[in-house]
Amino acid sequence: MRITPHPQPLRGRADPPGSKSITNRALLLAALAEGSDDESLLTGALKSEDTERMSAALRAMGACIAEPDATSFSVRAAPLKAPADPLFLGNAGTAMRFLTAAAALADGLVILDGDSHMRRRPIAPLVDALRTLGVDALAPTGSPPVRVRGVGRVQGGRVEIDAGLSSQYVSALLMLAPCASGPLEVALRGAEIGARGYVDLTLAVMRRFGATVQGAGPGVWRATPGGYRPTRLPIEPDASAATYLWAAEKLTSGAIDLGVAPSGFTQPDAAAYGLIQTFPRMPAIIEGSQMQDAVPTLAVLASFNAGDVRFTGIANLRVKECDRILALRSELNRIKPGLAREEGDDLVVCGDPGLAGSRRPTRIETYQDHRIAMSLALAGLLIEGIEILDPHCVAKTWPTYWECLTRLGVKLDPLA
Repeated sequence: MRITPHPQPLRGRADPPGSKSITNRALLLAALAEGSDDESLLTGALKSEDTERMSAALRAMGACIAEPDATSFSVRAAPLKAPADPLFLGNAGTAMRFLTAAAALADGLVILDGDSHMRRRPIAPLVDALRTLGVDALAPTGSPPVRVRGVGRVQGGRVEIDAGLSSQYVSALLMLAPCASGPLEVALRGAEIGARGYVDLTLAVMRRFGATVQGAGPGVWRATPGGYRPTRLPIEPDASAATYLWAAEKLTSGAIDLGVAPSGFTQPDAAAYGLIQTFPRMPAIIEGSQMQDAVPTLAVLASFNAGDVRFTGIANLRVKECDRILALRSELNRIKPGLAREEGDDLVVCGDPGLAGSRRPTRIETYQDHRIAMSLALAGLLIEGIEILDPHCVAKTWPTYWECLTRLGVKLDPLA
């Protein structure tokens, strides 16, 4: 996909998709909301590869999931059963982590697998934590595939988890906890946790489905048995997706109406809005641990900044869909040698306002990573010659991303 620079401010209405984080949490909890003839209705939900992986896996485990329209799921719960075949989850990290824990509630063997990228993403801390609860779980390589032999229940007690690599491990255990046979306490092992705000997001969705869970000390949460109840849940737009539109607006001095104010988002990545507003004088140091999916957007914006920007606290980006620190450094340097460098797990972007209006023919590798594709595309708004390889990888979380840019007036040319 070749992007033609946009000489005029981008103006208009753009509708980011529903939150992936909330959609996949809500799908799982709706599927666990047994004991009622009612069904859960999720509106404003994301329909993408990641949520399709989650919904297909839950259907294979017995949940009845309908899709009444393009942004809704209707879910009727049933006791989880062992699927007839392994669950293939592609590179959907939330689905893999959340379902690994939920598989303990199934009756029989559940095998969870993914693509070649997923088979490099770590899951050992979660598997080890489940084993301390008596769950028969195994991941011989420390990454998927994972084998979980469920017995239809999980015991209460206390489980500790090392969340240094991913907050999703904590969220997976927390969502399992109300289904335990007794009170279950989930505690952090160590102080480090990536994207702590996503744990708060998990707790909020759990409570919407009727769970009783509360803090029991720093880094400790206690859930009371009782499971979940069906509910109707409107899902807010995806804050990570919104960052691309906020950045496009700022880069072109435009005005894009997202239909929701930045303050209306509850997702952690919405914190990036304030940093985007500081462009072209962004802070010299940006601590990105609590808004990790927004870092690619901010890094591309920093390329045009009036000064250098160092991104810290982003080591977890190395174990996302790809090594995003390496990918950002490599692709920014394709645009201009020396534009970015790695220093340990920090990424330093050497801002150059002179890039705007320049011609730099560059073919951007995406590493099959949707966020690399969507963020690097922003450089094409100001630089002539930017081409995005494998543009279809955006289907993972925003299948209509390119159509959204086109409606705002951006000229895109598909390449053979």
